[in-house]
Amino acid sequence: MIIDVKYGKDGVQKVDIPDANYIGTFYPKDVECGNPDEVIGESIDNPIGYESLEAFLEGGKDIVFIVNDGTRPTPTAKVLDALSKRMDLRKARYLIATGTHRDMTQEEYDFVFGSHYAELKDRIICHNAKESECVFLGTSKNGTPMEVNKIAVDADRLVIITSVEPHYFAGYTGGRKSFLPGVASFKTVEANHKLAMSKEAQSLVLEGNPVHEDMMDALAVVKGKQIFSIQMVLDRHQNIYRTASGALNPAFDQAVVWANEVFSVPIPEKADVVISVAPYPMDVDLYQSQKALDNGKWALKEGGKIIMVSKCREGIGHATFLQQLSTSKDPQKVLENLKAEYKLGYHKAAKMAEIATWASIWAVTDLDPKLLEDANIRPFPSVADAVAEAFREKPDARVIVLMDGSVTIPKVM
Repeated sequence: MIIDVKYGKDGVQKVDIPDANYIGTFYPKDVECGNPDEVIGESIDNPIGYESLEAFLEGGKDIVFIVNDGTRPTPTAKVLDALSKRMDLRKARYLIATGTHRDMTQEEYDFVFGSHYAELKDRIICHNAKESECVFLGTSKNGTPMEVNKIAVDADRLVIITSVEPHYFAGYTGGRKSFLPGVASFKTVEANHKLAMSKEAQSLVLEGNPVHEDMMDALAVVKGKQIFSIQMVLDRHQNIYRTASGALNPAFDQAVVWANEVFSVPIPEKADVVISVAPYPMDVDLYQSQKALDNGKWALKEGGKIIMVSKCREGIGHATFLQQLSTSKDPQKVLENLKAEYKLGYHKAAKMAEIATWASIWAVTDLDPKLLEDANIRPFPSVADAVAEAFREKPDARVIVLMDGSVTIPKVM
């Protein structure tokens, strides 16, 4: 079976997997998607918990939209297309929820805002976790200091545009994540992400997940604020499947139901080898691509090999986590070192080191192979080379391919 494995924005790597070894290629489920303008428009016109968007915006003197940055697949431009028929977009400002990511590239600004960029560029503010003015709003029950961008705090009308899919430690993206980590201070994000070291912080889990609970606390401290959300669920081709609009939490709850319909994927058995792809734009760097590893582990047998495929277009991302992975050849020792003193990025290292205690991590990237070797990740120049080596070590190895590994949650049925 010749498999075309996606690599980067337009690239493909071919790999030959014998039929006897091949379990299958699994994607988020195929679902029927309608016209995006109609899907978004119908949702906006029938919001949960509000009479209408028009009524929500009425009287607003400082309207702020919070939108995802260019590392997320959220089709913000399509929402703006729909909104432009219902309001004057220039009456709002647009705060980009970068979390601790860097500022966006011109290509990313064009992706996020589409044809509206030229009209709105003087209304756009990119959140900077270390430099933006943030307001202290109290402390969460887990001890996280809640510091949020002053622009969001001062707004008298907030509109959040986001997408909802599984997230490897927050349970799901979307909803409350636009605040924390989206427009929170570096100190707040670091304290929140430390909770990701907990085993309860994992994909599809909300109840009892300390990271999710912390994010909900962040929302609680701005309880009196008017928030209207537009939360999309995409299919595997990044088309819009469903949209939930209106009050933030009820819309999020509805989107989670739809997200499970798409991203929770049944598999017949666990595999000896899992090829898990971080597709564009989630292949921006190793830090973001780690999600493909964490999701892929659910399809992997103990003692197996997981092959992460990601171009890592901009390198490593947060160097901190890679440095921690390189502190020892023993992943158990790495975990012990991480627990001694937390810094942002350590949660990524912990999730990767945890996998390395029971499986082998291999990778096909554009990164310097030495960087990966030092971090206990075995580099390969191509997917075909990695698979060939896996078969040399275990000729009867059974193989699963997750072509959208960053958002696919495999479950043995």
